Amino acid sequence: MSENNQAITKGLNHLGLSVKDLNKTSAFFVELLGWQQSGLDLTYPRCAVSDGALKLTLWQVQNPAEVADFSRRKHLGLHHLALEMSSEQALDALYDQAKVYPGVSIEFAPEWLGAGPRKHMMCTEPGGLRIEFIWPGI
Repeated sequence: MSENNQAITKGLNHLGLSVKDLNKTSAFFVELLGWQQSGLDLTYPRCAVSDGALKLTLWQVQNPAEVADFSRRKHLGLHHLALEMSSEQALDALYDQAKVYPGVSIEFAPEWLGAGPRKHMMCTEPGGLRIEFIWPGI
């Protein structure tokens, strides 16, 4: 992009995600990750969760029994959500908590990303969203 071409957007305002179970998914973010919940509207139903820097809007699907599980190789859209961790110790501690959190499926435990020093892990939260947690190694 040349200096004369400036983006007219300023970054991510929020990311809206459809989920199978609004309660389980919002609890994952609030209970396990320490995020804050706001904007709960059970008539829709939806809510927002935030870590103070990133805001997600979670929308309950109409009929969870009819939802096909996500396939990163077959569906358009979200491949995974990648959230940055503050330290390697925080990543390891999250893994220890996530592996026993109800409904969480661990895809892989913390491991080096490439040759390191970055490390990451991947899991699926109770509502089916695939989430990567990454420590940038600095």
